[in-house]
Amino acid sequence: MARARGAVQLTVEDWLQAGYTVLAEEGFRALKIDVLCTRLGVTKGSFYHHFQDIAAFKNALVDSWGQWSDVDHQRMDALADTPPRERLIAMMGLLVSPRHWTLERAMREWARSDPRAAASVRASDKHARRAVRRAFADHGFDPETAARRAEWTFALGIGALHLSTSARGGRPSPPEREELVDFLLRP
Repeated sequence: MARARGAVQLTVEDWLQAGYTVLAEEGFRALKIDVLCTRLGVTKGSFYHHFQDIAAFKNALVDSWGQWSDVDHQRMDALADTPPRERLIAMMGLLVSPRHWTLERAMREWARSDPRAAASVRASDKHARRAVRRAFADHGFDPETAARRAEWTFALGIGALHLSTSARGGRPSPPEREELVDFLLRP
């Protein structure tokens, strides 16, 4: 990801991608101008060409993640006509993609100490839980049971995300996702 000094003009997107990489690999405390500049192989002047300060960069990073999360939610919403079992499996597939899995954990850690990151994560969570609850209701569960199963499904996902340590990052394989959905759909 490093670039020769002066060779290429970086874009805001280049900086945001570097921020995501730092966030995922080193955590939110490493989101510093020096770290980002070193990673990109540029001077601080390049950073200040795009952002007023590190706070503006972090705000842009949170906003960008929120937009990226919105795209995932649109994909979930597009599954509304899919049978509930297949819909839940597909939604899990979206949520355990390598990029999502790694960045999601980092965003959740950041959200523990940053109000803007926390608000963005809460908004994303609300939408995802609503989509999961709708799938359980469409499967035939009463509203209370659908809500409870959606909350447990969500809690299982967050737990798996934070406990993952295996070579594949703890992400469930397609057969494991099917097995979990079948278990959750049992009466």
